[in-house]
Formats: sequence, structure tokens, C-alpha cells
Amino acid sequence: MSIGASGVRAYQTALTTVSENIANTSTPGYTRRSTDVRELAAPSSFTNNRNIAAGNGIVATGITRAADQFRAADVRNASADLARSETGIDWLGRIQSALTGNQLGDRLTGFFTSVNTVAADPTATTPRIAMLEAATTVANAFTATGKALDNVAATLDGTADNATSTLDSLGAALAKVNDGLGRSAEGSSARANLLDQRDQLLEQMSAITDVNVTTDDVGRSAVRLGGASGPMFVGGTEAGNVTYVRSDSGAVSFAVHRAGNVAGFSPTGGALAGIADAAARVAGAREQINNMATDFASGVNAVQAQGRDLDGNPGAAMFAAGATPSDLTLTLSDPRGIAAAAVGGGPRDNGNLVNFATLRSSGGFEASTTALISDNATTLAARQQVADAQSAIRDGAVSARDSVSGVNLDSEAVDLMRFQQAYAASSRVIQVARETLQSILDIR
Repeated sequence: MSIGASGVRAYQTALTTVSENIANTSTPGYTRRSTDVRELAAPSSFTNNRNIAAGNGIVATGITRAADQFRAADVRNASADLARSETGIDWLGRIQSALTGNQLGDRLTGFFTSVNTVAADPTATTPRIAMLEAATTVANAFTATGKALDNVAATLDGTADNATSTLDSLGAALAKVNDGLGRSAEGSSARANLLDQRDQLLEQMSAITDVNVTTDDVGRSAVRLGGASGPMFVGGTEAGNVTYVRSDSGAVSFAVHRAGNVAGFSPTGGALAGIADAAARVAGAREQINNMATDFASGVNAVQAQGRDLDGNPGAAMFAAGATPSDLTLTLSDPRGIAAAAVGGGPRDNGNLVNFATLRSSGGFEASTTALISDNATTLAARQQVADAQSAIRDGAVSARDSVSGVNLDSEAVDLMRFQQAYAASSRVIQVARETLQSILDIR
């Protein structure tokens, strides 16, 4: 009867575990579990007449998770690589929109085309007005493109701050899980739940930055950011905080503040690495737009200064820069002020306008704009191809992990039937034992 009762208890636990697996088939982060059972052997002094120890039944010794830490690490690494590429794709797309949204290249072409129209009839007012309008659109395009890139940079800062805040929250949660693992019983269902939470937190961290994870015998994880040589972020029950700083030149730095110490790290994976890449590209594009605006404005103003306007006066500056080099404004409002004539030429002279053609050729403004946009577009396309490959790699890593730790309903159905039969058989043992004992009592 005691042996039968032990079987009922053990297989009831096993059935509960299988039921839990089936119920959580679609639960993200859930790891398949199994019930460990072992024989309850009698002490060697209790033997039968053949000197063979009789058993005392079976006992459930605990819950085991079907986890593979190596495959879980592969998923984290693949997730970090993919997150970096996907983040880069997002920001490259935003940079592309900032560079193309204001049609800077078309506005530059329109300006130089308007110069040719003035050259055809230097004394006509309408072509001169059209040239000033074209100059205004160029100034507005430079200003708007610069501000669009500034907005991308500001949004990037906000995204980075949110990512570091999320990372801080995940680190604090992992520290609490570590604390719970240190106090949980070995083989308990509560411990299995904590280990599932631990693995989910680590995978979420890897999407933000590359993490190096070491696990002790209890299952508590120590996490370093930026590789094995990076600073400790979570150790035991203490977690740190991550900060983000971006300089005007686009250089990005990250640091971990923990236990009174501050240590910098350079992420090579995850969203933070993608953000660092994007910050450098935004700064590079901003610098090129600034340089182009400076060269264009100073070049046009220099050409103006070389000629004479309709009144025979030296040409006045056409553009002025504001707080940043790309913040151009049109300072010449009078169409007669366009210096079309060369020094010594009359009102119908257009000798100075050839210098605009020279400026167009030597400055290469339109070509530079096209090259800047094309380079960003090429990088974006290449990054998308890399992301496609990395997505396939991650899917493979997830499949490999889930083949070990995921719930297979067919296998669970087989176990359900097996444990149900064992439970029923153990119950039958108890019933037979009772009937036998009752028969013996009835004989007496």
C-alpha cells in the first residue's frame, strides 16, 4: 500500500508538470520541464529470504528544465548582431529622408539654371527676380536639410536614453531574480520559473547591447557589457546604471555606474551599437552639409564681389550664414543688385556670370549632394542584406534552442498517457492491497 501511495504521489507530480508544459506551449520564454523520479530503496538490513533488498516505492525528487545554456548564448549573440543591423537600418532610413526631403540637389540645379537665364538678357527684371527666388529656395533647402539632420540627432539621443533606461530596468530585474534564485529550493517549480525569467531578461538585454554572461552553481547570472572585458553591470543582487553621451562631433560614449565605480564600454552589438553607428553617420552628413553650405555661400558672394550690378556698383553679398553654417538666408533683395557685368562692362554685359559657371564646376555642389545621398543609400541597401542574413542566423539559433527547450505537444501527449497509466496502476496497487488486507482480516 505504501509503495502504491508513493507511485500515486510521484505520478501526480509528473502529470502536473506535463499539464504545465501543455498549457504553456505558446508562452514566450517558457522552457519545457520534466519531473525527476527515483526509487526509494530499503536499507540493506531489510532483506527478504533471498538476501535481496526490497524497495519502498518511488519519489519525485524535483523539476528539471530542458535548457541548453550554450544554445541560449547563441540566440543572445545572434539577437545582438541583428538588433545592431536593424537599428542601423532604421536610422539610415531617417538620414536618407533628411537628405532627400528638401530636394537640395534640385534647388542647386535650379539656381545655376536661373543664372543662365539672366545671362541671356542681363537688363531684364523678370530673370533677375527668378534668380533671387531660386537663391531663396537654395538657402531654405540648406537650412531645412541641416535642421532635419539635427532633428534626427535629437531623436537619436532620446532613443538612446530610452534604451539605457530599459537596460537599467532589466538589470534591476535580473538582480532581483538572482536574489530569488539564491533563496529558492533546488528542483522546485518556483526555481524553474525564476530561471525562465532570468533567460528572458538576458535575451532582452542582448537586443540592447552585447552581453557576456557567467552563471554560478545556483543559477545566478553575472553580466558584463561590451564583451568579456567590459564592465560588470549585474553581479549578484546588485545592478548598475548605464549612461549615454554624444559630443557635437558625433562621438558616442557609454558608461556603467556601479558600486561607486564608473567604467566606459563600447558596444559591438545590440541597439546601442546601431545607435553609435548612426550618430557617426548623422554627424558626418551634418558636417558635409555645413561645408557645402559654407563653400556655396562664400563662392556666390565672391562672384558677386567680382562684378558690377545694373547701377554699376560692386556686387553685394547674396547670402549670410546664421547660427550654423547651413542656416543660410538671402541678404540681397533688389534684383538690380545681381552683379552680372564684369568690371568695366556696361548694363548689358554678362561677363561676370561666367564665374557662376566656374563656381558650379569647381565647387561640385550638385555632385557632392548626389554622392552624399547615394553613399547613404548604398550603405542602407548593404545593411539590409546583412540584416536578412542575420535574421536567418537568429531564426536558426532560436530553432536549435527550441528543439531542446521548447514544448513538443506530441511528446507531451505520450508522457501524459504514460504517466496517467502509471498513476492508475499505482492506484490499483493501493486498491488490491486494501482488498488483500481486508480478506486477511475477514479470515481472522
